[in-house]
Amino acid sequence: MKVQEILQLLNQQDAEIEIDKSQTISGVTDDSREVEDGYVFVAVRGYQVDGHHFIDEAIDNGASVVISEETVTHKNVVCLRTINSRRALGKIASAFYGYPSKDKIVIGVTGTNGKTTTSHMIKHICEQNGYSCSMFGTIDYVVNDNVVPGIQTTPSAPMLQQLLYESDDDVVVMEVSSHGLDQYRLEGVMFDFCVFTNLYKDHLDYHSSMEDYFAAKSKLFYMLKPQGKAVINVDDLWGEKLSINLSKENIPHWKVGHQMENEMIIKDIDTDHFSGTVKVQDEEVTIKSPLQGAHNVYNSLEAYAIGRLLGLSSPSITEAFLSLPGINGRFECYELDNGATVVIDYAHTADSIEHVLDTARQQGAESLIHVFGFRGNRDQTKRGEMIGASAIRSDAYILTLDDLNSESYEDMVYTLEQLQHEYGDTQGRIIPDRTLAIEEAVMNSSQGDWILITGKGHEPYQQDYHYPVSSDKETVIYLQNKITETKSDLMA
Repeated sequence: MKVQEILQLLNQQDAEIEIDKSQTISGVTDDSREVEDGYVFVAVRGYQVDGHHFIDEAIDNGASVVISEETVTHKNVVCLRTINSRRALGKIASAFYGYPSKDKIVIGVTGTNGKTTTSHMIKHICEQNGYSCSMFGTIDYVVNDNVVPGIQTTPSAPMLQQLLYESDDDVVVMEVSSHGLDQYRLEGVMFDFCVFTNLYKDHLDYHSSMEDYFAAKSKLFYMLKPQGKAVINVDDLWGEKLSINLSKENIPHWKVGHQMENEMIIKDIDTDHFSGTVKVQDEEVTIKSPLQGAHNVYNSLEAYAIGRLLGLSSPSITEAFLSLPGINGRFECYELDNGATVVIDYAHTADSIEHVLDTARQQGAESLIHVFGFRGNRDQTKRGEMIGASAIRSDAYILTLDDLNSESYEDMVYTLEQLQHEYGDTQGRIIPDRTLAIEEAVMNSSQGDWILITGKGHEPYQQDYHYPVSSDKETVIYLQNKITETKSDLMA
């Protein structure tokens, strides 16, 4: 990539640049610590750190081009001003790596709930039918069978384009967050298929309203390749609105839902066996979700739709579902020695909490004990609804800590007390230490009880607790071993 190409991307090809515009660019980043000789450094205003403060450091490290939203001058360095650094970063990163998405089958999945589950289903369907598959998502990034933990749902623009460039896989499945779309992390990515799962109240600490949240999600569906198609759950009201908007723009899509005019008509959903019967192109088929929960039936149906759009046969897709392994932190079940069942799930909205509690009840839970909390400095508008959902559906609940982020322990405990007072009932109590809260639920459980631990799922703890563990899963295993050792000591 040459400096001249950057000028063209930013519509500044007529800019008066004193140094050679034909010089080669060796890399692109928004992190001054990563800069090497010949790099482009893009100064991005973050929410905690402003990249403009690190321009001098980037130049000292060898940057030959600096792009910022402020006027910068420096001898022997190309300094360009842009209105939107984030968008510039995405454009340059995509061009630097040769627009790698154009030569792959790229599938994007967005929505409030179900992105991870649907993405894993699609990946599994593809792999069971002979495709090699990369995936970028909340749990991990997988490229060429190499797995690394996911840093964020949607990687930064330079990282995403580099991963796409390095991928030798046939298909790339990507969870797409509203933050990633709003911050232009996907600038330059072209999609063959896009999926919309649903939209519920979430991230309103970032987005100003549900309409703004919806607008951010909608951006994905205008990034389709010329022959691309979308799959939309139109039983969701926001999905229906999205379908109407896409129809006005003549953007092709499959509508999945109960209406008879849909491309994929849901004839019936069996909530006892977690399956759905659908009609697609005059063919009627029953699809059993490989995961428990009525909400996962919808995820399965949309994954099935993607399989059909890829040209796979109905039997090959439904057969692939039979071998899908469990997904880390998504309704992950553990049986305790006392006959109780523990479920670890990522549910962090009122709607998703309702789903997991209802699913546990459908699976025969005689009593439901729910352990959950809230993240510091995050969307406060959904907290009361989450407590209300738990109070209605569980027999007892324990409010505890989630990630504090930059909020203090004392402030978060006070918040829990206020929320419990305003939205809770007598079945709820507060145990701030997350490991002790889980211990309380486990120690007071018995045969037929189900303990639902939600909010963290696969994620590691950010702070230390009473027990030497780093996740909900480790806490459950630690407590089970502790109980077993105690029983052995008593019997000795």
